[in-house]
Amino acid sequence: MTAPMRRPPQLPSDHEIAQAREASRQLARLLPADDGSTHAPALRLVTDDNQHEMIAIPPGALRLLVDMLTQLGQGRAVTLRPQNAELTTQEVADYLNVSRPYVVKLIEEEKLPARKVGTRRRVALEDLLRFDEQQRARQRAALDELARIDAELGL
Repeated sequence: MTAPMRRPPQLPSDHEIAQAREASRQLARLLPADDGSTHAPALRLVTDDNQHEMIAIPPGALRLLVDMLTQLGQGRAVTLRPQNAELTTQEVADYLNVSRPYVVKLIEEEKLPARKVGTRRRVALEDLLRFDEQQRARQRAALDELARIDAELGL
């Protein structure tokens, strides 16, 4: 298993954003159709010194690469983790943009599943993503309710 990345992801520079946008557009044309096809064309890489190399990239990896480049092209930092990765409470806090003590409270209140490794808590990435999506759904529902009330009151 690959160890999780310990350094925070870096925001791309303006030059990298432009490069990522262009690369994303070009690679997206090569994605297989969503008809269940599993064939993607081999790519030819050309280095600055004009060396050529043909490589075959599985369609799933190509989709992931396009998604990553799209995010970078929007100026976002990107982190790649295996689906079964476990995160520290600090990594969870960084992801949710909250304090580590708040994450510990969520775990202790059993709102966020975690397991103990010695004295340390670990949260499965899958559980974090599920929790985050549930929180976002609750927030959207609350905003929809506020908009409905505003409309009723004519605000």
